[in-house]
Amino acid sequence: MDDQLKSEISNQKSQIAMDAAIQDKVNVWLNGNFDQQTKDEIHRLQKESPDQLADAFYKDLEFGTGGLRGIMGVGTNRMNKYTVGMATQGYGNYLKQSFPNEQVKVAIAHDSRNNSRFFAETAASVFAANGIKVFLFDSLRPTPELSFAIRNLKCQGGVVCTASHNPKEYNGYKAYWNDGGQLVPPHDENVIKEVEKIASVDNVKWSSAMNNMTRADFILDEEAVCAFFDEQGDFVASTKTMTFKNLPKKKAHVCLNPSKLNQETFPVSAASSLTRTSSASLCI
Repeated sequence: MDDQLKSEISNQKSQIAMDAAIQDKVNVWLNGNFDQQTKDEIHRLQKESPDQLADAFYKDLEFGTGGLRGIMGVGTNRMNKYTVGMATQGYGNYLKQSFPNEQVKVAIAHDSRNNSRFFAETAASVFAANGIKVFLFDSLRPTPELSFAIRNLKCQGGVVCTASHNPKEYNGYKAYWNDGGQLVPPHDENVIKEVEKIASVDNVKWSSAMNNMTRADFILDEEAVCAFFDEQGDFVASTKTMTFKNLPKKKAHVCLNPSKLNQETFPVSAASSLTRTSSASLCI
């Protein structure tokens, strides 16, 4: 038997083994504690897009040093309720291990990407079900506000749901520590190990515990907001001469939605010239 034939046979065996492994994962999702909409989508992919189904299940979405990032959809290799829930359970377990004699608290923020709010609420629900106090922002926030909220509210950790510059099909989950920064050694590797221990969605505490959730908007008062603005002192709000540091405290008040910026919360002359990104930065 020549080497080429041996190689072809070996590749065929590997493909058969891979196909079997993928089918095993698919069967787990079809027969396990997954919602009907997810199961219906799997059946659709089986009929219409078997290659996409294979890509969605051929491996697990990895929780790396920066957290999760991937294409949204059903499957173990996709960003969805279940992969986010399992990652959150592992991260929550590590937080509770690291701060055994404290009420563990986390802050959660998200950007404007598709499903970012859903993923933020999914993470909040899992944290809360584990007895972790959650401060969840009411609407989209820039990442620096999440970092500030962790420190200001004395949280042990935090999460922001975003995929930065990636295409619209993607989303992500970035984990933060109590210093307001993303996970660094040894915490990054330790969190990864805890996430890898979550072998099934049955290991995730899903039940919502609303008494452990608080809107961060209601906790970060005007004084705290002004402190955040002071940290961003070099950021120009509108004109060349107007920065956050130049604004009177009462003018640097919070609002829940960029569209609600008006003369009562911010001078019209300034609000009219804010970009969409900047206006989101103003709202906490």
